[in-house]
Formats: sequence, structure tokens, C-alpha cells
Amino acid sequence: MKNLICTTLLVETSPQGLPLGAACIASSIKADSRTKNDFSVSLIDFSLEDKDILLERKSSGDEGVARLLAKKLSQKRADFVCFSVYVWNRVILEKTCLELKKLLPSCVTIAGGPEVTASPRSFNSFDFMIAGQGERAMVELLDKLNERENLQSKPSSLEIQGVYAREKNPTSPKNMPSAPPCHQESPIIRACPLPPDMTASPYLDGTLDPAKYGGALWELARGCPFNCSYCYESKGEKKIAYFPMERLEKEIELFASKKIAQVFVLDPTYNASKERAIKMLKIIEKKAPGMFFYFEARAEFIDRELAQAFSRIPCCLQIGLQSANPEVLKNVHRTLDKKKFTKNIGFLNDEGVTFGFDLIYGLPGDNFEGFCQSIDFALSLYPNNLELFCLSVLPGTDLHDSAKGFGLEWEQTPPYHVLKTPQFSEKDLEKSEKLSCATNLFYTKGRAVAWFNSVLYVLREKPSVFLKEFSAFLFSYSDTNLLSSASEGLISTGSIRDWSAEKNSAQIEGLQIEFVKKRFHEKHKDKFFPAAEDLIRIHAALSRCTFDGTESTFTTNYHPDDVMSEYGTDIEFFTENCGKQKCRVKVFVGKKGADWKVI
Repeated sequence: MKNLICTTLLVETSPQGLPLGAACIASSIKADSRTKNDFSVSLIDFSLEDKDILLERKSSGDEGVARLLAKKLSQKRADFVCFSVYVWNRVILEKTCLELKKLLPSCVTIAGGPEVTASPRSFNSFDFMIAGQGERAMVELLDKLNERENLQSKPSSLEIQGVYAREKNPTSPKNMPSAPPCHQESPIIRACPLPPDMTASPYLDGTLDPAKYGGALWELARGCPFNCSYCYESKGEKKIAYFPMERLEKEIELFASKKIAQVFVLDPTYNASKERAIKMLKIIEKKAPGMFFYFEARAEFIDRELAQAFSRIPCCLQIGLQSANPEVLKNVHRTLDKKKFTKNIGFLNDEGVTFGFDLIYGLPGDNFEGFCQSIDFALSLYPNNLELFCLSVLPGTDLHDSAKGFGLEWEQTPPYHVLKTPQFSEKDLEKSEKLSCATNLFYTKGRAVAWFNSVLYVLREKPSVFLKEFSAFLFSYSDTNLLSSASEGLISTGSIRDWSAEKNSAQIEGLQIEFVKKRFHEKHKDKFFPAAEDLIRIHAALSRCTFDGTESTFTTNYHPDDVMSEYGTDIEFFTENCGKQKCRVKVFVGKKGADWKVI
């Protein structure tokens, strides 16, 4: 029996980062009658957060990490190693493959995943590449290689849809089958996918233990009915293939038995079918009460009934707005009816459903001013978080094919970020990057949704103006002593994006208060600051208590019951009509969650 390893390098060990792709390949090999008796299959994943990898990367860079991974893999004496390749791990895994070949020259290496699907012919480290969904093609490839070895003969070619062999392979085993020569410009043929009802579940067969990762990445469907040009999902067939309800019910029962805390639903448009979405929410409500779920949804398909169904389970929806400019969105094959979008998001707010938005800067036809307007529109709808991304011109997407026509210039290696466009200069992209960092820190990591628009109303400022000022404040003073002790140590030369809100939430609160005080003073609104400060402090304390049970004690300018009343968010009215009352407040975990009392 041959030893086969499915492996990948994760960004982090977490539910949304678990090795689902590699696990699905492992499960397919173990389940198929052509391979299950000939291959001993194991799943080995690594993480950039692993201590030894962190140390190696710090001392020797990607080359050192590649040598370390190759050494670990070679110790398993594998006959076959299958790599799952993504934007974030491509460079390291290619280097790992070359190092592994030095240690195990006879080992056959196979690569799949989004990066391979996008451009299989661009790889020259692996013996074989599989473009598209790999469950069927992997089994067929292994079966053919097995047949070659057993018959001691060489097939003339690999006639497997979606499988590519490296044309020049001096380090590969003798008599390795090779694919017919192809021209670089010829179209990429993807592997023929297995129907979802024929694929093995890596959770149900024990390949993946969600408890190891603190939760699950749960695949409900494959494919997308839309054709957004920047996305992998939109290349190919514009349809959805759903996994059987029977399988999904068994998986949710397994998750419940494992007592995992959270599940990230891997379905690019969860609510594409309202009927199926509501049915699944009812199953979740019944079989996994208390488990937290993350969904990706389209706002145009949300109505009150669906919003009410979401409200009955602990969950968060992430909604791809991308831009608030319909003309910009047309360039990437998306549409936006702002009136309908606003109305449907209102259903989520009415029902108390937590949600967030995604925005992309650098889209063709957009500019810095338009990006700021998108931020203003998004934050006017009270999202719980706002995720801001630089456009990546990903190989294998329709945007990659049309990018030059739009005048885009972009990185030719991962992460393929846009460098400039006719409307978005390098300087404007740099400004957008800083604005994104500032927004992420102040609004999302600072959990500011409950009071953000109340503060802006006093200042009579748009969100983007306020956040641009915060960005300037943050980056201009990052190397000075002008920040108060409350935020001391928060600003560093490291990447602000990488800061952990959970570890630094109290420091972020101090930074928020300091900047709000500064803006109120500049706008001659000092008398309203005490009420704003209380709003920030109480909500920050409640958020920490809800998130991780942290209790805290602090002093407020007003009685907390008044601040948290329906009048507290109207800071000007509240200040004019409510008397000050210094209070020592304790926030603690009560019977119904986070609570407060005056001590």
C-alpha cells in the first residue's frame, strides 16, 4: 500500500482557515473503490502561526519555511504528496515541493486549488496539476499511475480532463507519463466535477475534526449563479450544485456533538434559494442551538421573512457591496439598486441581525473619491463590520482577461494587487490603504457600530471625512509621544491591519476616546464630549464582556441607565436635557449576558 499525504499551508489554525480542500481530496481517495485499497491516506496541515514556522520565517524567510515543511513531509516517507495551493501559500509550497524532491526524489507531487485552477501551466515545481474540482480527477490520475506501475508500461499520454503534467521534469521518476504539449494561450480545461451527492464528507469519515480548529468550514453548495468578474467562482458554469440535505443534517449533528462554538458557511450566495435557506436555518435552530454561524449573502434577496429566520439563530451575515457606484459595478458584472439594497438591509436592522459589508478599492472605473462615497453609504446602514480590500486581479478570472482593456496595472505574483488604474493613481491607492487600516481599527476592531453615527451627527461629518482625519492622526503621530497613556504602545512600526482587537480592545478604546475628544474640540463641541465618552466606554465594556467575559470597572459622567436609554444616542439632546451624575460602574456577566450596575 502506497503512502499518500494531502497537505497545505494555512494562514492560521481557525475554522475559516481549516484545510477543507485538501480534506475533500483525501476523503475522495479513501472512498473510491479504485484507490481505497491501494493508498494509505493522511491529511497533514501546517499553519503560518505554528511556533516553529514563525521562528523559521523570521530567521530564514520563505526558503527556511519551505525547507522545514519539506523535512517534516519527508519524514513520513510519502510516495505521493498532494498540495492544496492558494494565493497566500503558493510561493512557499512551490519551494517546498522542490526541497521535498531533493529529500525524496521518487515522490510524486500533485498540486490543486484555486491558484492551480487559474493557471496550471504556470507551475514548474509539481509533477502534476489539477485544474478545477479535483475529487474525480485525482482518483483517475492515481488509478492511471497505479496501472502504469503494475503493468510496467508507459501510457502514451494522460487523457484525464483537467490534469496537466509538467512538460520538462528532470527530477521526476523515470518513465513518468506526460501530457501532450500545450500552448500557453490555449484555454484551460477544468476537471469534470463529481456531483455533490457522490462526494465523500471529510467530517463524517473522520478526515477532519472540527474541534481541532475551534469550529467548522461548512460546504453547503458549490458554484455561483452570478458572474462577478473578479471572482474565481464566476469562471465557468453559472449554476449552483447543492449538497444533499441528508448529508448536511448529519454534519450539523456531528458539529453539535463536538460542541464547537462557530461555523463558517462556505456558500458564496447562501440565500440564492430563499426556500432552501429558510429550511436550513430551521434545521440549524433545531439541531445546533447556541452555535454561531457566519453566512455570505446577497442583499437583493433578503426580505422580512428571511431576516426573521436569521434572527432566530446566533449568526452574522457578510454582504458583498464592493462599491456604492452602480456604474463602477457594471465594469465587474455586478448590479446595485441602492434603494432596494437600503430597504432590505433595513429588514436586518429591524430584526436585530448582525451583518457586515465588503468594499473593494481599485475597481476599474472607480477613484479615491468614489471609494470614500462607498464608505459613507456603507456606514450609513449600521453594519457591524466593514471589510475593505485592495482589488486583486486574480489569474483565471474574467477580470484578469479584461484588465488591460481597463488600463489596470497589477502585481504579477501573489497577491496580485492592483498597482494603478487610469482613475486610481499609486498615491490614491496608498491613501486608500491607510484609510482602510484606519477604518478597520476604529470601526470594525473598535466595535463602534453602536455609537459611531451618533458621534458623526454631532460633528456634522461624513464617515469618510472623519476616518480620513483619524487616518492622518494615526499615521502622523505614530512615532511621537503625543498619544496619551491610554493608547501608548498601540501604534508601532508593524502592520496596523495585523493587530488583534481582542488583545488590544482596551487600547483601541483609549485611542477612540482620545481622537473623538480632539475632533469635538476642533469643532467647538467640547460640551458634548462627556456624553460621547460615556457611550464609548459603556459599549466597549459591554462588548468585551460579551465577547470573552471580561469584567471591568470605570467612572462615567452620567448615570449609565440614562446613557443607555433611547435618548442616549442623540448626544446633543441628551447633553441639553440630562443632568450629569458621576458614577462608578461595573460591567459584569449577568444571568442574561453582559450587564452593568452602579457601585
